[in-house]
Amino acid sequence: MKRLALAALAAVLPVAAQAVPSVYPTGVTIYDPALAYNSYVVFGGTDHKTHLIDMNGHEVHRWEFAGFPSELLDPAVTGGKLGHVLVQLSTDERAGAGVVPNMPAEFRNRTIGELDWDGKTVWEWGEQAPGGAARQHHDWYRLANGNTLILANALHPIDGFKLPKILDDVIYEVTPDGEIAWQWAASDHIAEIFTKDELALVHNPASPDYLHFNDMTPLGPNKWFDAGDKRFDPENILVDSRNANFIAIIDRKTGKIIWQLGPDYPHVPPGTPLPHAVDQISGQHDAHLIEPGLPGAGNLIVFDNQGEGGYPPAPLGVNSGSRILEIDPVKKQIVWQYTAENSGRPGWTFYSSFISSARRLPNGNTLIDEGMNGRFFQATPAGKIVWEYVSPYFATSPVGATSTTPVLTNWVYRAQPVPYEWVPAGTPRSETAVEVK
Repeated sequence: MKRLALAALAAVLPVAAQAVPSVYPTGVTIYDPALAYNSYVVFGGTDHKTHLIDMNGHEVHRWEFAGFPSELLDPAVTGGKLGHVLVQLSTDERAGAGVVPNMPAEFRNRTIGELDWDGKTVWEWGEQAPGGAARQHHDWYRLANGNTLILANALHPIDGFKLPKILDDVIYEVTPDGEIAWQWAASDHIAEIFTKDELALVHNPASPDYLHFNDMTPLGPNKWFDAGDKRFDPENILVDSRNANFIAIIDRKTGKIIWQLGPDYPHVPPGTPLPHAVDQISGQHDAHLIEPGLPGAGNLIVFDNQGEGGYPPAPLGVNSGSRILEIDPVKKQIVWQYTAENSGRPGWTFYSSFISSARRLPNGNTLIDEGMNGRFFQATPAGKIVWEYVSPYFATSPVGATSTTPVLTNWVYRAQPVPYEWVPAGTPRSETAVEVK
């Protein structure tokens, strides 16, 4: 376990009085090897590098580029090759590349690609993209056929909007040769999602980034489709919109929205026992179906940030925090949730108003990335924290800055659990217990 003294950074960055402790631990702070699911974890840091760590927080491998997210690929989609990652390779420095103020370089990428274990580029895309830049953001997915689904942005005029140009969310399916085999644009389907009154607000956003999709993944094999519900075709695509508070399924054949959760949610009185209807989600991230073979398979899991979002903005609690929701997507009911209270803490002690992720693990634990604080932890179904890590990789970022003064942060967009067998044999790892003092 390492310790970071923010005061020591004064030579690099002036540090004023702070609302957080000036000295606090980084690295692994809690680890129970018997109760945790033991694996590697990969993530992109604000230092623009991709880090692979073991359960004791040791960096066991590094790539000199980061992704948004850094995604280590299942060997099943790389022809059995181990330790390949998707990352962003270059930034678009052309005038007008950054259209939303105070957004990091991750939103101005020009080329993206796949790196092997040694950091060699084995696939690259961007020059063939519309406008000569990938503009990938928030998500991507390597398909079994070798193609890559890419969530991207397109800046263009859209009929009905008051702003002259809008930052649209688009999805491309790109072949290994770089050709676009299929594409979809959110602006073609927003009338399928919102009421007339909501649509009037959507058409007049304060920012051109009107939806801000942060998730895009095929549904994959699931019990709902196996039982005959065609909406859950494994090839259909799940997306979610942080700024508009909805999660939706796109029909790959028609492009239409065929299932959605939100943006309108019922009121559920506090203390109502589970399962109950999904109540107000706001600013959510990382919605996906739990994979077959994992506890809760087929249910939807999502990091409900309880951050600002909605048309109109959703009401938020004064002292509440974020939560992880496991949802029956057919009944649209919450069947399990995690909040700080489950770990015996006040709700506000687990909170990330933006970014973040949640992944179900084979032993039933959930790996949670409290993104804005660079904190990952494993929680058991009962809420016991059995592994915790705080990223030591701090760097300056426009995210969180309110003036021309740069700020230091260790935010982490997404943390991915990586099975030991997905990387080359001989990669070091340790599993030494870390007890809370």
